[in-house]
Amino acid sequence: MKLKGKLLSGVLVLCMSFSTILVGCSNNEKNPESTASNKGQQTSEKGASGSSDKSITILVEGGSPANTVATQTAEEFKQKTGYEVKIETVPYIGVYDKLNVEMKANSGAYDVATIDILWFPALAKNLVAMDDLMTDEVKNDFVPNVVDGGKVDGKILGMPLWTNSKILLYRTDLFNDPKEQETFKAKYGYDLKPPTNWQQYRDVAKFFTRDTDNDGKIEQYGTGILGMNNGDSVASWLDHAAQAGAKPLVVGKDNKALVNSEPYVKALEFETKILREDKSAPEGALNMASSEISEMFWNGKMAMMLEWAHFFVPSNDPTKSKVAGKVGAAPMIAGDSGVGVVPGPWYQVIPSTSKKQDIAKQYVKFIYDKNELFMKALGVAARKSVFESYGQKPEYAHLKALETTLAGSQTQNRPILPRWNEIESEALVTAIQVALAGKETPKAALDKAAALINEIQGR
Repeated sequence: MKLKGKLLSGVLVLCMSFSTILVGCSNNEKNPESTASNKGQQTSEKGASGSSDKSITILVEGGSPANTVATQTAEEFKQKTGYEVKIETVPYIGVYDKLNVEMKANSGAYDVATIDILWFPALAKNLVAMDDLMTDEVKNDFVPNVVDGGKVDGKILGMPLWTNSKILLYRTDLFNDPKEQETFKAKYGYDLKPPTNWQQYRDVAKFFTRDTDNDGKIEQYGTGILGMNNGDSVASWLDHAAQAGAKPLVVGKDNKALVNSEPYVKALEFETKILREDKSAPEGALNMASSEISEMFWNGKMAMMLEWAHFFVPSNDPTKSKVAGKVGAAPMIAGDSGVGVVPGPWYQVIPSTSKKQDIAKQYVKFIYDKNELFMKALGVAARKSVFESYGQKPEYAHLKALETTLAGSQTQNRPILPRWNEIESEALVTAIQVALAGKETPKAALDKAAALINEIQGR
């Protein structure tokens, strides 16, 4: 999720979440994908204090679960409060761009927005605190880590909508095949099952990588490696770094880089060995993000993948997946320090430039009460009660694995750094790609990344 450099002129893809994520250009106002029911109209300064303009404007990513839920609930909110909900949609990075521009202009154009966790460091100083909404009852119903993800300098600035992380999705038809089980045990000395640690993961990936039609080419890979030039590759590498013992992530208390220390090097070596030594992942890893890997999995060309949990739903949809009905879910694999991931939550925030903050807070609370709609729209949510309710249904069998993963001893959020996006795009992605390509050792690549991070932060 790069904002520095590519934010203003390029394209960013993060797969985290619910779709392939694109970084748009800074002139999103001219983007044909951008729509608004209130274009050219400024929000009334009186707002909830008696203005005849009985409306609030919310900003969401077009086609996202936030857009879906906002559309579904707009009429009900109007009936409850008398306020019309005007929904403005833009591409993924357009949300950040528009909020950033609007906050600097102090126009009050938006009353509520849905943002990625990665944008908090850059936007925090212009967001309204929500500590009054985050009662103990509300807080206790959220899954682990998600509340802290929206907290900056001790203030709660975002209300969680959904959270997500990578888990293990695997082909049950392969893992449950008696012949495969017999062959695997004879070769590796233990039972074939969804892997729970790094070594098992490598073993299973190698076992299922094969030339299925004897033409000299690999038709089925054991797994995939996310190596595309985007934040998804960073998130996956940090997952493994956490599993290897990294804590805190990326920088220490003094804000000096930690990324060339042992856990981070081990994590990148793990990925590099799967790709280059074991050859159990497609060679084109540097061009693969979540959408490319899931496509291979859905087409029966991959035995398992470490992917965002919500991919379980389309994996079992026969209109999208050739392996529908044959996909299981298990928690993220563990390293020497246990299970750990970098979650990918999204939040509702209120810009401090909004002239209707009271009604905006009512809207945020209203959407909190509708959290199950995100489960229906995406396959993940933020509230424990929603997880528990939907986790009993077979079509949401991934939720137990996701809950276990989110509660992992090494699961932790990305660091809150004002220049995180620059660090990610210019230092970390580069190091990962250089190592995966075999141009430098993981240690050498991460030494350079650490030096650049310290330079970016003036250390």
